[in-house]
Amino acid sequence: MQKVWIEAALNGPWSRKRQPGIPDTVDEIVREGIACAEAGACIVHVHAYDGGGPQTFDWQVYARIIEGIRAKVDVPVYPSLPTAGIGTGPLPSEAAARFAHVEALAARGLLEFAAIDPGSVNFTELAIESETPAAPTYLNPESHIRHALAFAVRYGFHPAYAIYEPGFTRSGAAVARALGTKTPIYRLMFSETFAYGFPPKPYGLAAHLALLAEEAPGAPWMIAGLGVDIRPLIPETIRRGGHIRVGLEDAPFGTKQTNVQLVEEAARLIRANAAEPATVAEMREALAAS
Repeated sequence: MQKVWIEAALNGPWSRKRQPGIPDTVDEIVREGIACAEAGACIVHVHAYDGGGPQTFDWQVYARIIEGIRAKVDVPVYPSLPTAGIGTGPLPSEAAARFAHVEALAARGLLEFAAIDPGSVNFTELAIESETPAAPTYLNPESHIRHALAFAVRYGFHPAYAIYEPGFTRSGAAVARALGTKTPIYRLMFSETFAYGFPPKPYGLAAHLALLAEEAPGAPWMIAGLGVDIRPLIPETIRRGGHIRVGLEDAPFGTKQTNVQLVEEAARLIRANAAEPATVAEMREALAAS
């Protein structure tokens, strides 16, 4: 039977103002990470918060979260990274500072994946008016991508690519080949809130997969997004051999469901489409063979 990975993205950068149900303390994040793994998730992605307020990129806070989850359940947990050039985040020339927490976690053997996004994108919202402030740009200069991929090679973990635009697949595959990384995981990012990429429709998935087959044949991929309900794409994703990310980071803003409910629903939909949620062991075995 086909085994489908479920990744749980617990919170994101939104704060509770935009996504009221997110866990935003270490204890809450740990508790929800464990519950999502027990409900069927075989990968957990978190943004670190320490007592509410803005997210933090302190590696020690991330370590508390990762170790707290893994003390109860053997599941890979991987961190986010600062958005270069936005707000007070590191400038494009500061790759080492931007990825310092990721490298610290990798050096301590706490990572099996890391977010390394192979391109830049404007987070333009679809519902804008002439007076709406200009959207921020999520900057990922190639110097940053190369810096992060170099220590992915050094520490032996898989890059976790977020593919906001089709060109991310081409550039990400090219740089990964050049630097000799382990096979990246391609997260195909859809949205109904932001104007990047494609809406969650079969033609968008088909376009992504046609390009992926040319640039990185056989690479693992999953559907994901921001401000999006990806449930309509789940049957087609399973039919085409893909995997699924759910959680309050990705869900439409103001979602009432919890992270655990989103994972449980994804597991039900997987089974309804004649497949089975993968265990962590099954995910690791498939990834090792990719």
